[in-house]
Amino acid sequence: MTKQFETPAGSIDVLCGVDLDAASGDSVAIVGASGSGKSTLLSLLAGLDLPTSGSIEVAGRDLARMSEGELARYRSAQLGIVFQQFHLMSGLTALENVSLPLDLEGVADAEERAAVVLEQVGLRDRATHRPGVLSGGECQRVAIARALIVEPAVLLADEPSGSLDPRTGAKVEELLFELTERRGTSLVLVTHSDSLAGRCDRCLQLVDGRLR
Repeated sequence: MTKQFETPAGSIDVLCGVDLDAASGDSVAIVGASGSGKSTLLSLLAGLDLPTSGSIEVAGRDLARMSEGELARYRSAQLGIVFQQFHLMSGLTALENVSLPLDLEGVADAEERAAVVLEQVGLRDRATHRPGVLSGGECQRVAIARALIVEPAVLLADEPSGSLDPRTGAKVEELLFELTERRGTSLVLVTHSDSLAGRCDRCLQLVDGRLR
C-alpha cells in the first residue's frame, strides 16, 4: 500500500509499500517520529482516506472498492476508534455518548447496551454526567466504551493515554488490553510510549514510509 499527497511543489510519498497483517485478537503498536505517517496510516485503516495504490482488506473486503455508504457502515459496525483528545459530545451525558453509534443505526436497546459497557469500564455511577465534569481519565474511558459498544472487529487507538497523567494512563491502557482481549478484537495503536508498545504482540516502526 502506498499513499502520496499532491502539493504545489510536486508529489510527497508518505507511505511507501506498507504491508500490515493483523489477525483477530492481535495487538500491533505503530511507532515513529512525528510526521512519519502514523496518523495517515490510521486514517487509511479507518476508511477515512484511500491509498494511492494497493489495497486495505478487512474481513476479506477491500475498503477502496466500497461505496461511501458501505464505508460508513464499515466504520459504524466493524470499527472502533479511540482518539487522544476523546472527541466526546459536550452536550450529551456519558451514557448518551456511548450509545450514540447504536442510536445512529436505530438500535432499539442502545442505552441498555451502553449501560453495560459503561459498567465494564467502571463508570456506571457517572452515566448521567457530561464530559465537562468528568476527569481526563474518565473521558478516555467513555471514549473507549463508545468505541467498543459496536463490538468492532478492529480497534484503532491514537495515543490513547498520551494526554493523561501516568497513573490514569496506566489504568486506561490496562482497560484497553483487557477489553480487546476479551472480545477478540484486532488492536492497532499509535504511540510514543515504549512501555505501551512493549505490551503489544508486535511493535512496528514507521521509517521513510515503510514499516520495520
